Amino acid sequence: MALSKPIMNLVASYLQNLYLHPVRTKSITSCVVGTAGSIASQVVAGDSLKLDPILAFGLYGLLFGGSIPHYFYEFLDRLFPYRTTAFPLAKKLLFERLIFAPFMQAFSLYTLARLEGKNHRAAMKQLISLYQTVLEANWKWLTLFQVVNLAFVPPMLRVLFMNLVGFGWAMYVASKRRQNQNKN
Repeated sequence: MALSKPIMNLVASYLQNLYLHPVRTKSITSCVVGTAGSIASQVVAGDSLKLDPILAFGLYGLLFGGSIPHYFYEFLDRLFPYRTTAFPLAKKLLFERLIFAPFMQAFSLYTLARLEGKNHRAAMKQLISLYQTVLEANWKWLTLFQVVNLAFVPPMLRVLFMNLVGFGWAMYVASKRRQNQNKN
């Protein structure tokens, strides 16, 4: 019981910050999750920790991982409102899976490479070699989570939910990027 009060205080503080400063809170959360996913990926692979990917995933989360999804989910709710649109969940899901996810996967792969210090040519080479594999895995493994997210998670918590799912996704992307670098 002694542990429950600090945990409840932490949750209350997080929710308050999420309400008062949604983009900042989501960005910081995404930074922490991306950093942790990169570290976990390296630890699981048995590699020594490399700072460049850790910083790249953290910075990506801070700059883009909270803000872009925040505005995207707001846009999606305005584009396909529940009360005035037929089959809003299906439309939201199709829009997210067929338009947003392909764009975000390309943007993420390219941006992560650039944040690691790679030049444009190296970032494009990595993007081209990984894009199809990563996008297909995204469609295969994250579609069910997006259904749950869009159907059952309150709008304010959607980015947090996908950040928690994103911990595993960050590990996957980091491992694919590492495998690709080891090939070259």
